[in-house]
Amino acid sequence: MNGLIFCAALVFIGSTVQASIWHVSPEPLRSVPRLQQFGTIQRAADVALAGDTVLIHSGVYREAVTIDRSGTTQQPIRFQAAPGADVVITGLDRLTKWRKDDANVYSTSWPHRFIPWSKTDAHPDDEYHRLIGRAEQVVIDGSALRQTLGRDQLCPGSFYVDLENQRLYICPFGGEDARSKKTRVEAATRSLVWDCKGACVTMRGIHFRYAANPAQRGAVIFEAHGDTAEDCVFERTNGAGAAFVGPDQVARRCVFQNNGQLGFAANRAHNLLITGCTIRNNNVKGFNKQWEAGGDKIVLSRGVVLEKSRFLANHGSGIWFDIGNENCRVRNCLIADNEDAGIFYEISSGLNAQDNVVIGNGFASSPGAWGSQAGIVLSSSPNCVVERNLLVGNREGFNFREQSRTTARIDNPESKPEEAIWNHDERICNNVIAYNRDAQTRGWFDVTDERLWPRRSQTRESTASLEALRIIIAGNIYAHENNQPLFIWGTEWRRHSSYSTIDQIQLELNFEQGGRLLPLEFRAPAVRDFRLPRESPVFQMNCYPQGDVPDVKLEKVETETPNHATLPQ
Repeated sequence: MNGLIFCAALVFIGSTVQASIWHVSPEPLRSVPRLQQFGTIQRAADVALAGDTVLIHSGVYREAVTIDRSGTTQQPIRFQAAPGADVVITGLDRLTKWRKDDANVYSTSWPHRFIPWSKTDAHPDDEYHRLIGRAEQVVIDGSALRQTLGRDQLCPGSFYVDLENQRLYICPFGGEDARSKKTRVEAATRSLVWDCKGACVTMRGIHFRYAANPAQRGAVIFEAHGDTAEDCVFERTNGAGAAFVGPDQVARRCVFQNNGQLGFAANRAHNLLITGCTIRNNNVKGFNKQWEAGGDKIVLSRGVVLEKSRFLANHGSGIWFDIGNENCRVRNCLIADNEDAGIFYEISSGLNAQDNVVIGNGFASSPGAWGSQAGIVLSSSPNCVVERNLLVGNREGFNFREQSRTTARIDNPESKPEEAIWNHDERICNNVIAYNRDAQTRGWFDVTDERLWPRRSQTRESTASLEALRIIIAGNIYAHENNQPLFIWGTEWRRHSSYSTIDQIQLELNFEQGGRLLPLEFRAPAVRDFRLPRESPVFQMNCYPQGDVPDVKLEKVETETPNHATLPQ
């Protein structure tokens, strides 16, 4: 009995232990006891326990932080900016020991090598990426220099890394003297700035900038379950701003922008939630958009939810799910002005894309991008639902893309062969598909078995048919100008047909039962005002997004207040 009482007392004492608050600041804080403050984030990370909070005060922190300790769901470890603080964690270090070599060329020692496994020190290791795939970054007074592959190619605003002789050469923009204390020359010396290996860690209000991370690697990595990033910025890194590689992680109100390859990457990030975030202007280095580039790329992840977020002006697809993803959802997002597809769901299954506004995507000249430059693309991906989306003003509105494809599966061992996967059992219903340049809906089926045609119209014996695919396209509302095709079925290099009326589509393909073709007068689409008259069939047919979408006006309006606003010139 005495032993039981003693154990109960220990439990009680443990449950009442006060969590600690640790402070990090470049300069000593007079208001904080000396034993509660550190000069680096890493030192605080080494002592913080479940339930503790690390308050980070204003400063530029030039370190690579590794968090090995874990919190719990009820008591996470918190790393957050102090109230009103401007916290920057950067992969840049200032370089000061410069030698003047020529009129406007300076050099310094450079011992760093970021992609040693590649014979060209670039990733990918091919001719196209010989320069793009390098990882070095150099910044003068806040402005990034452009990299060259030879000292003889230097010109104002550029740099060259001589890996063999371990020397960095720069040519400043306007003749600045790199040796002067007034000139701030910085270079990325770290490929990783934050590695969260611990579970249930929350970070808030932190800016992550610059890193010499290769393509396909995040400058910030979340590895364990239950990690959360809130109100953080991931920007200007060489590869991906962040990488989510653990389950049950959250990014809330974060910004992923101006990164060299991707805003963020995700691999086996089951139940990842991206909510209220902005992902814009990524792939600024120009990685091959058909390889891996743009807003994001998500692989072998189950139950991912992207919601209430903006995917804007990325140099590639805005949202790219690729390889073996299952039961993912994209809802109430603005997906606009991305160079390739707005949503590209590829060799995966079970997408639910609902209540999104998808506009202005797919207008880049991307070799090999056939069929993948629409507002929403389902590429060899079964069991998907696409409903109540506005697909307006894209290169093409909605596309199927089909090839002979295989994919790994989440639960299969790596030794098991990949499984065949193709478009089937899909519902494309109750969307507005309007004013898309090259087609409103298109089926890019690059297959020889004629599966895309009804059995009665196949030209030769086939083991597959459109009926067997169980694809439902119904109840959508279309609008187009005279020179904008309505519905094209089949690729240009194989049998294909173009349909100019809903009746033709119904008769030959048995699609678009209940669909309508009619003019739509959005209030002011150039400024993302997609309000429509109250009596519009869009509302009667439940083809309009439900709920709010960031930066978009969506509601019913009275017809007596027309507005023909256009973008300012």
